[in-house]
Amino acid sequence: MKIQTKITLHFLALSTAILLLLNAFILYFESQFNYKDFFKRLEARVNITADIRLFPNEKTKAYQEVRNRYLEKLDTEKEQLIQSDSSGKFTNPGLPPAFFNDVVANGNAEFKKDNQFFAGKIVDHGADKYMVVVSAQNPYGLQEIQDLQEVLLYGFIGSLIIVFFVGKGFSYYTFAPVRKLNDKVNTITSSNLHMRLENTGRDEIAELSQTFNNMLNRLETAFETQNNFVSNASHELRTPLTIINSEVELALNNAALQGEERIVLATIQSETNKLIQILNSLLMLAQSGYDGKKQNWQKTRIDELIWTAIESVKKVHPQSNIGVDFEALPADEDLLNVNGNSNLLNLAITNIISNSCKYSQNQLVTVKLTVENKKVIVSITDLGIGIPSTELQHIFEPFFRASNTHQYKGHGVGLPLALNIIRLHKGSIGIRSEVNIGTEIQLFLPSASA
Repeated sequence: MKIQTKITLHFLALSTAILLLLNAFILYFESQFNYKDFFKRLEARVNITADIRLFPNEKTKAYQEVRNRYLEKLDTEKEQLIQSDSSGKFTNPGLPPAFFNDVVANGNAEFKKDNQFFAGKIVDHGADKYMVVVSAQNPYGLQEIQDLQEVLLYGFIGSLIIVFFVGKGFSYYTFAPVRKLNDKVNTITSSNLHMRLENTGRDEIAELSQTFNNMLNRLETAFETQNNFVSNASHELRTPLTIINSEVELALNNAALQGEERIVLATIQSETNKLIQILNSLLMLAQSGYDGKKQNWQKTRIDELIWTAIESVKKVHPQSNIGVDFEALPADEDLLNVNGNSNLLNLAITNIISNSCKYSQNQLVTVKLTVENKKVIVSITDLGIGIPSTELQHIFEPFFRASNTHQYKGHGVGLPLALNIIRLHKGSIGIRSEVNIGTEIQLFLPSASA
């Protein structure tokens, strides 16, 4: 998930929490206000009921008239006047026990059960005590709270939609410099390492740009060093070896040379040739992984390249047994084309087929060509010694050789070289192997039509 998306979601989650908390506070305080207001209305009726029914006088009629004229009749409103017994105790006529006990203990109380509200107090009338209770329902207050809940719900949903798009726009705007930096970095390759990122401002993006520029400085230095080595190593290293090899060969042509001296010179010639092969492989490995410039790149038919590679292998291994499986070729021949350097691709395929022939002791090696999802797949399968499962992860490391290959000649640079070449062509390599069963290596290359 992109950081920009994460920020949007975090912003949305934080806003959701804040809105929920705000709505909860609004609903809670509105409910409390609504209940308190209704209890005040009930208390007023309790006082009026007590004056009218316990202390009748010339004002009683006026109280009654004010009540009828100005106080609305509450829903299911009910008045109760409960007289204590001779000992001053009250008998509960069916009121909620918690409310009744509270009135008896404190002299007055308020109580709510569902949407039924109660208010009451104890009034002294001479030697007698009376409990005056008024109860009623508050459907309008309940409806008001329900309406408020509905308004808050729709407001909450609408606010979340607005917050989401605002957060999305905010994160997009915030990460605009990062996207610009990313686009600029993507344009820098090994062929234009001299380019640098713009470094303006004093924020974190400027620090990141400077870090990239410092890294590019180090990379440019490293690439220049490698380029100089690749350019000069051929002359500086090959020339002495060639001279040594020529001198040894000249000495061996001397018929008078006999015995141990000839054996020593033959050994020197063999080891010199081996050193020249290693040097050539190293130079090719360095060149294939250097810069990725598309020099002399063109459309190349992989099926034709396979035949060329097989021909090259047979020159080195005349006894090799190579089978070709082209039964799954697509009807559209253009799908067999890949963009690349034909010489390098030929080298990679040749190395893998050659390894398969060598390590299978000239048993059947099958080369299969298929196209799937606009990817050209070359499968090379042998019936050889296989590779131990614990060593599969190391076979693409330069100079690494599996523990069961000591009796075979090699330097451990063929597969790393092939991997560099395939990666250079935006492809990949897959491998399956089992000891004493065989090995299958698959090369995946993007079709030129992709």
